[in-house]
Amino acid sequence: MKLAIVRQKYTPFGGAERFVERALAALTAKGVDVTMVARRWQGEATSGAHALRLDPFYLGRIWRDAGFARAVRRLVAQRRFDLVQSHERIPGCDIYRAGDGVHATWLELRGRASDRYAPWHRYTLRAEAEMFRHSALRAVICNSRMVRDDIARRFGLAADKLHVIHNGVDLDSFHPRLRRERGEGLRRKVLGETQRAGAGTTAPVMLYVGSGYERKGLPSLLRALKHMQRTDAVLWVVGRDKQEALMRKLAQTLGVDQRVMFLGAQTDVRPFYAAADLFALPTHYDPLPNAVLEALACGLPVLTSDTCGAAELLSAESGRVVKAGDVAAIAAGLDELCANSARMRDAARASVSGLDPAMMAAQLVALYARLS
Repeated sequence: MKLAIVRQKYTPFGGAERFVERALAALTAKGVDVTMVARRWQGEATSGAHALRLDPFYLGRIWRDAGFARAVRRLVAQRRFDLVQSHERIPGCDIYRAGDGVHATWLELRGRASDRYAPWHRYTLRAEAEMFRHSALRAVICNSRMVRDDIARRFGLAADKLHVIHNGVDLDSFHPRLRRERGEGLRRKVLGETQRAGAGTTAPVMLYVGSGYERKGLPSLLRALKHMQRTDAVLWVVGRDKQEALMRKLAQTLGVDQRVMFLGAQTDVRPFYAAADLFALPTHYDPLPNAVLEALACGLPVLTSDTCGAAELLSAESGRVVKAGDVAAIAAGLDELCANSARMRDAARASVSGLDPAMMAAQLVALYARLS
């Protein structure tokens, strides 16, 4: 079986790319010949797959996306592949993986009136609607039930076209044993050197991982930090975003800057999961963030929002689900997790015990077999 997977920009830190990396070895072991189609790669192209670059000339964001979409549609018309699976909103592909969720829903949740007039948003909304209603679309891979239900409601797709396949997580690489092997040393180093909140190495460490600070709820998390009863709890922010200076200023204005550490993008986040006591991502909209799965696999209880697909994996024993932007609820949830994180570790790990990449790949191959 020859499968093309389309992603416009391939970056080592992207959720779609980690999905591909985790599925790739299992897919190739099952005889799937994978070609990655992209405009460009940051770092090396994924190993184990062929690489095909489509990079038509463009000026501006709309021309960039539209030109790439046209190039992909020409590739589809050549019928060089049995199936073409796009991770971009490109009408005419066989499969769409809705890893970014529904753009229309994100704009509604963000609530900015100006978005409806912005040319790029208008283009993306049109492309999204055309893609979901295109006769060539045979299947949509949804990484959460939240996304599946949203697509069905908005675009009227039949249930047999919508397939929920949760992201896989490497349960061996992300494991509670990392706390002993790699976390304790990092914890002593960071907390000992900074003496955040004067609590030394005993302070509860709350971890946030992600770019897109606004969408993933970092402003609300900083405001919640101010309202927590646990004034010794510290927040580690891992990830890079153009709003970092603004978030640092917000933390300073709130008077919590001594309890927040911005640690930048990390090629290996595992030591930070291992050093933390809990994970916090009160995102305004996220279909199924890999960072939550990785945190749970490492035994960290999670606080997230009801507009995050990962909420469907949590129970009262493994985390807390709050309304995005509800600062009081976020603060109360963080206090609860700080108090109970140790006893919740086993349940956190168990919540993702069935999401290994081999199982995800088996579901994908079964889908491809039905479609080919």
